[in-house]
Amino acid sequence: MQVGAAATPVPDTVIAIPVRNEAERITACLRAVDAQAGLRPGSLGLVLFLNNCTDGTVALVEDLAPRMSIPVRFAHVTFAGAHAGWARRAAMDAAADWLDAGGHAMGTILSTDADTLVPPDWVARNLAAMEAGADAVAGRVELNPAEAALLPPSLPARGRLEDAYSALLTEAEARIDPDPHDPWPCHRTTIGASLSVRLPAYRTVGGMPAIPLGEDGAFVASLLTHGCRVRHATDVVVIISARLTGRAPGGVADTIRARCEVPDSLCDARLESVPRALIRYAWRHRLRRLHADGRLVRTRGWARLLGIGPDEARRIAALPLARLAIAEAERASPRLAYRPLGPRQLPRHIRIASLVLAGMRAASRTGRAMRAGGSGVAPVPGVAPADAR
Repeated sequence: MQVGAAATPVPDTVIAIPVRNEAERITACLRAVDAQAGLRPGSLGLVLFLNNCTDGTVALVEDLAPRMSIPVRFAHVTFAGAHAGWARRAAMDAAADWLDAGGHAMGTILSTDADTLVPPDWVARNLAAMEAGADAVAGRVELNPAEAALLPPSLPARGRLEDAYSALLTEAEARIDPDPHDPWPCHRTTIGASLSVRLPAYRTVGGMPAIPLGEDGAFVASLLTHGCRVRHATDVVVIISARLTGRAPGGVADTIRARCEVPDSLCDARLESVPRALIRYAWRHRLRRLHADGRLVRTRGWARLLGIGPDEARRIAALPLARLAIAEAERASPRLAYRPLGPRQLPRHIRIASLVLAGMRAASRTGRAMRAGGSGVAPVPGVAPADAR
């Protein structure tokens, strides 16, 4: 791997970017990375993993890297079997090796894409979330405004509806099944354009999954099921491309193009109806309590109610981590299968979710007032029912 900057102190934070045929965007991407502020001098490095580039990207990187203010390492590989997960893993593995070699056992790896623009405080905000206790941080994305303006008007309108409904569901989830390591306000975006992770957590899960599609979601899911603390920080935001022809099959560009071609295509899986979502969150809360109390093993009422057979229930109950048991229960239960909404259904469910959350918020305020007055705790609508025996 080539080194594109003069010798400097070994960084304890490294940005890893997979790159393929990004001659039009790599300059802006690297300038944004080089403009990071609020960091200790010498603490930040950059790894670029260029693969199968045929458009002049390599020459641009070779020209830009030596002139950046941070140390840059880059390599160009030609491999017929390349795909998004393989390339992201290679970039992040190189970053991990750099941290290891420098003796930074608690170092941080950040991942973004070569068509992304990161704001000047992107690294600092990720590190702040980790200083607050996170092992990994998932950021949000916004489409490049100039490029988004060229899309059919129905697409940004749909995106606003999906974002609004997702925020309502996320708040409901946080109230019914709160995660102390990922408190509200939070989000549920998982995308490789804004991910960061401490080196020990990265090693714990065996690195980024080298799969062709959805490596970012699989990575975060693995972190969670291994007991790592993942913060979905609302203040960590990057700008992504709104182009219709991307570099990774099944990526953002393909999603945008598909929704242009089929405006009524289903929403993401988690955008299900309000009743189904509330039932899901209540079951997560219930299963988490049963697991914590050791009753997931001793009782089987929960499995019968979820339509899970005895053998599968025993396997799930024996899992050591609550998150893993919950994920496997959702996978095994026909009653918890995801049934995503269509875009035309979103306005109605946004209204329903808004009303439900208004009730939750009011009950929470009443509960706080009663506790302050020593009168007990008011019930919160949507909280899980009594544990199954």
